[in-house]
Amino acid sequence: MLHNFLDHIKAQFPFLQDSKILIAVSGGVDSVVLTHLCKNSGLEVALAHCNFNLRNEESDADEDFVVELADALELEVFVEHFDTTSYAEDNKLSVQMAARDLRYRWFAELKEHMDFDYLLTAHHSNDNLETFIINFVRGTGLEGLTGIPAKNEFILRPLLPFSRAEIEKYARENHLNWREDSSNASTKYLRNKIRHEIVPALEELNPQLLESFEKTRQHLEQSSLLVEDYVSAIFSRIANQTNEGYAFDIKLIKTIPNTKAVLYELFKPFGFTEWDDVLHLLEAQPGKMVLSGTHRLIKDRENLLLTTVPRGDDKVYEISEEESVLMFPIGTFHLDEVAEIDETGPDCIYVDKDKIQFPLVVRKWQKGDYFHPFGMAGKKKLSKFFKDNKLSLPAKENTRVLCSRNAIVWVIGQRADARFGVEDATSEILKITFTP
Repeated sequence: MLHNFLDHIKAQFPFLQDSKILIAVSGGVDSVVLTHLCKNSGLEVALAHCNFNLRNEESDADEDFVVELADALELEVFVEHFDTTSYAEDNKLSVQMAARDLRYRWFAELKEHMDFDYLLTAHHSNDNLETFIINFVRGTGLEGLTGIPAKNEFILRPLLPFSRAEIEKYARENHLNWREDSSNASTKYLRNKIRHEIVPALEELNPQLLESFEKTRQHLEQSSLLVEDYVSAIFSRIANQTNEGYAFDIKLIKTIPNTKAVLYELFKPFGFTEWDDVLHLLEAQPGKMVLSGTHRLIKDRENLLLTTVPRGDDKVYEISEEESVLMFPIGTFHLDEVAEIDETGPDCIYVDKDKIQFPLVVRKWQKGDYFHPFGMAGKKKLSKFFKDNKLSLPAKENTRVLCSRNAIVWVIGQRADARFGVEDATSEILKITFTP
């Protein structure tokens, strides 16, 4: 197995030979074998062990074993203790998900603070099969059937080509010791139930189950990549970036075969799950929307608008007369006294300085706001101005106004107020520029 492992590293992860590596070690046979293989391959490794304090003395014994393993192999070891149960309760997670969150958060901190290049985990081909079955049972898209990725950012899984049987055989032949997790025998956990009951039944039907699964997984992976390439190819045709997110052309979406599948591939990265509702947006009235935990899809007149969920940024900003450059979270304002009107555009206005009173105020527009649009006679409510200019819901939500006292000087990025415009009698011209 060592020879096959070395060949696999050279073929798939040749950069590991010159990397500083952290190995996640539970004390089980998989991570112990991975540690020995890396050590015997001449890789520069250190160990990281999580004590989740879930099995009392057994958890402490696992920790002691990993420390002794590191000492025997003359490797550096890092150990962290977690109050997993409290974390799960506080965050409304299962104990398994809480442990996963805590583990990977700590690994990321170790990588950053100790300058590790990669983290290795001991997932193998049986884990891959079990993950496939779990996702299949729970319901998933194509990507959920492609198994555990061999590389995910800084996390590598070099044992994926090897089976649990191969790993255990290597451990026995090399007289390695390891710890058995008593919870692995319990079938109250879905993964254990699949491991101890479902997989053995499938192996009775097909003794070469792992080999057959790997062929199927590779086919599914290639299909997933094909779909990814297809969606990438059509994205530039149907999507345009906006100030608020993306606008997807509904008319063009409808011309694409398998519309629902395309919508799924387009919007699954943004947390959407109600695919019938997403599909129905194509025929819905303008203003209808579907929400995920982080994003929303809004039916506009001719587009589906993808934006993040608003977080209620209603902060008010002030601009004093002494300031010429102001950097706010929403963007940067430049105020310059000029001799004449030069360049114009939506992000720039010229006002008669004598007509405004400092401090100027930047705020979100409010219901009932009105102004005197430059180039028009009389006043107009902002809500009517938005409607006439066919602003989308996100564009309206993100509109801010620049005010002198209670009067709007500028609907920022859209229209200046005529009351503050430059005239022949103007003695001081103030140029105000905004860069989002």
